[in-house]
Amino acid sequence: MADYTALVEAGNALVELLRDNLTPEPIGNRELIALCSPHESENNQLTLYLYQVEEDTQGVASGYYQVSRNVQRIRPSKFNLRFLVTAHSKAPVQLKEADQYRMVGAAIQILKDHPVIDSQYLSGSLAEEGARINVVLEKTPLDQLLKIWNNTSNNYKLSFTVLLSGVEINSKRERIVSRVTDVAIHTQQVGEGAQ
Repeated sequence: MADYTALVEAGNALVELLRDNLTPEPIGNRELIALCSPHESENNQLTLYLYQVEEDTQGVASGYYQVSRNVQRIRPSKFNLRFLVTAHSKAPVQLKEADQYRMVGAAIQILKDHPVIDSQYLSGSLAEEGARINVVLEKTPLDQLLKIWNNTSNNYKLSFTVLLSGVEINSKRERIVSRVTDVAIHTQQVGEGAQ
């Protein structure tokens, strides 16, 4: 089962998918694509920012499952992760907007072509469990995007939202159960007056 590291492993898988497919064109260097806030982009040209983690309770079984003969564990929780993908151009002012459009367009193309993150990009506990991480470009209202940007003095930059689903985190909560080993059945004799 996936460990608490599943969130960073899913984010890193998304970054590696984009690094492999967006370099050397339209982004010249793999390290210019990173997990970080769009407000602190430093020298990055494409940032992926995890801004929402939401538990997915649809169709998920609850309760305990059997781990071993005498141990049961709470079932893993599933989560949906929403990432804000933002382009940061380093081009001269007159070319900056066109450069950002190219980066965003290329990122959208790659993510649409990969509705499931290939296993080669998974690491750690996600790789061990053979996780299936789904990728969806999500329709996000402009006002929601602006709320993310309006909390800072930075100007809005071209962004879109990616939803990763299927990310599980296992529970460490266990209980010991004992098997029935003896059964005692007692019978009571009914008195003579009973019918």
